[in-house]
Amino acid sequence: MAKNLIIVESPAKTRTLRKFLGRDWAVEASVGHIRDLPKKDMGLGEDFEPKYAVLAEKKEVVKRLKEAAKKAAAIYLAPDPDREGEAIAWHIAAVLGRTGGEIHRVTFNEITKRAVLRALESPGSLDQHKVDAQQARRVLDRLMGFRLSPLLWEKIKRGLSAGRVQSVALKMVCDRQAEIDAFVPEEYWVLGAELAAAAPPTFLARLHTIRGRKATVGNGERATTIATELEQGRFTVAAIERKETKQHPAPPFITSRLQQEAARRFGFPVKRTMALAQGLYEGRTIGDRGQIGLITYMRTDSTRIAAEAIDGVREVIAATWGKESLPEKPNFYRSKKGAQDAHEAIRPTFFDLPPEAVTAYLKPDELKLYRLIWDRFVASQMRPALFDVTRVDVENGPYLLRATGKVLKSPGFLAVYRELSDEENGNGGDAPGLPPLAEGQELRLVRLEKEQKFTQPPAQYSEATLVRALEENGIGRPSTYAQILTTLTEKAYAEKVEGRFRPTPLGKVVNRSLQSGFADIINEGYTALLEAELDKIEEGQMPWKQAVREFDAKFAHDLARADEHLPNVKRDGVPLDEPCPQCGAERGGRLVIRFGRYGAFVSCSRYHDEPPCDYTRDLEPAPEAPAGTAEEVPVCEACGRPMALKRSRYGPFYGCTGYPECKQTRRIGPAPAPPKETGVACPDCGEGTILEKRSRRGKLFYSCSRYPKCKFALWDRPLPTPCPRCGAPFLVEKTTKTKGTRHLCIREGCGFEQEAPAGS
Repeated sequence: MAKNLIIVESPAKTRTLRKFLGRDWAVEASVGHIRDLPKKDMGLGEDFEPKYAVLAEKKEVVKRLKEAAKKAAAIYLAPDPDREGEAIAWHIAAVLGRTGGEIHRVTFNEITKRAVLRALESPGSLDQHKVDAQQARRVLDRLMGFRLSPLLWEKIKRGLSAGRVQSVALKMVCDRQAEIDAFVPEEYWVLGAELAAAAPPTFLARLHTIRGRKATVGNGERATTIATELEQGRFTVAAIERKETKQHPAPPFITSRLQQEAARRFGFPVKRTMALAQGLYEGRTIGDRGQIGLITYMRTDSTRIAAEAIDGVREVIAATWGKESLPEKPNFYRSKKGAQDAHEAIRPTFFDLPPEAVTAYLKPDELKLYRLIWDRFVASQMRPALFDVTRVDVENGPYLLRATGKVLKSPGFLAVYRELSDEENGNGGDAPGLPPLAEGQELRLVRLEKEQKFTQPPAQYSEATLVRALEENGIGRPSTYAQILTTLTEKAYAEKVEGRFRPTPLGKVVNRSLQSGFADIINEGYTALLEAELDKIEEGQMPWKQAVREFDAKFAHDLARADEHLPNVKRDGVPLDEPCPQCGAERGGRLVIRFGRYGAFVSCSRYHDEPPCDYTRDLEPAPEAPAGTAEEVPVCEACGRPMALKRSRYGPFYGCTGYPECKQTRRIGPAPAPPKETGVACPDCGEGTILEKRSRRGKLFYSCSRYPKCKFALWDRPLPTPCPRCGAPFLVEKTTKTKGTRHLCIREGCGFEQEAPAGS
């Protein structure tokens, strides 16, 4: 047992670590969690004790870890330095047991040689409090998911799910949409005067007060009266105020701020930002230096910075922008209340690798994110920007107009980085300078501005603003934001329209049902309280089962009541307050919204009656026939009845009006393109070739051209390249979040794998 064994989560990290460690070290990856609660049942014993099982897809991984552990003198568990990582390490330790040498826990905030070796020199033990906090989160989610989802299946539609945090995010999206729907715009007018002094430039002064009170102009008649009086009056400088103001740099990135800024600047979805950051953290190949981690750990809510990192960035600032850009003492940023301070803010790991030095080695989106992290961190340790601000009040009878000029005096950190607000697009919004002015000076009117406006409703949430709202409400943690947002759209509870979340009819119904039965636990306040209790568990201040018991008592009470009182949308639909055009006059049928396999649709409330009314229509307006289709109503080739234009999840089509007796359909538009050739012979039958096809759900897959006689199929794209290790006739291309795009051999026992060449 000569070797030490270090186990990380991601295979991508193993390549970086092997570069740092010598022959006495074996490096293996768990590829995430190896154990979890079983899928088939609740998986909880007496007093909520979890019954963990090795995941079916991880049995080979566990076998490999055990074999490596047998040969190790010591085992170092090094999953990520957060609750999730601590739980993964704990599960690995439980599975390995006494298989190999003594087990240690190590964590590093950055994957650099210095940080890794330092961690290995002083290993620790597993943090049971952190493990318990993660166990509590998992058990809470299981209790809600396993008990609430079946209720939704029964009352609304099969296949639905509800989550402890996901359901609150849905509530926030629905609440915001309800605000927008209920909003009544109010008219107001904005007035201003473009004025000229003795010297240029002209400047715009806006109406500020009327007889000492805030100017409020609510209609066009009033605006016209004021405009006339201003044109007839004299504009005189009443007061001038000059002062120097400072704009301080933003702190280095925490997870939520990085997600928001990447969304604003680049339009990156949160999930995309985290995948890119994960790759930069785990390591990229940078010239002769090989594979190195470029940023610190990307799931953090702390703004703390290590002393050596501050020293390093101050040297960069002094060398690049001069010592005058450095504050006398390093800038210090206070983390928000409740932040987990175990690791630093997100920053570069090497200060001799500015974005320009790694451009050739990173993909375009990776470089964008790396430059954003670099610039933000460098700017955070620079002097404030200084502005000369001049405010001028101009009188005209009872009216006072105000103008502000803002001139940059010293750029400070703005030489490197400017943070954007949700409304900005990079122009910064600085006010222009003003001409030389003196009190009592009379000004000339160049032009009067008079513009009608209306108050605007709150905007629907974008990914950036929803993350910010979740953070401000204490909902979720840095590691969960991406999954929360992804779940909303994957479950069809919300859709993104022009980059903003809009609840679907299904999402509104699910939210209404959840709020009807579980408003006391599915809300921002209670969810934030649970997050705070998880923090207490991690700090050793609260037993984890106590938090679970308290939640379960409330939830069980609500569940029993909801089962009895929630309306059965699945059976009765959602009323539209509209008579059925087919049977309403005769039998009193009313229209309702129902939820089917392909989304929401409208049907008659008497759909289940005897005799039934089979009237249905799309919830949205009927689709128009695509350009180039016949104007006449087509006739069914099977039964001769007219066909109707209908919509499915795959687009518009013609269906026989005799349905369900006649199920004839007709495609609209050109026939689908023939399957693409991959140039790879079928390895099963040896006669066909592998074709690129698309499943009923639209997912690409690859199968033999002789189907159904030959049923060989793959999900990953085959490449007409023989395996250099075993000689297999082809490799496959596989893309994952952790490894990126790889070429690998699927022949059993071979194991060949390599990074995909650039541009492949």
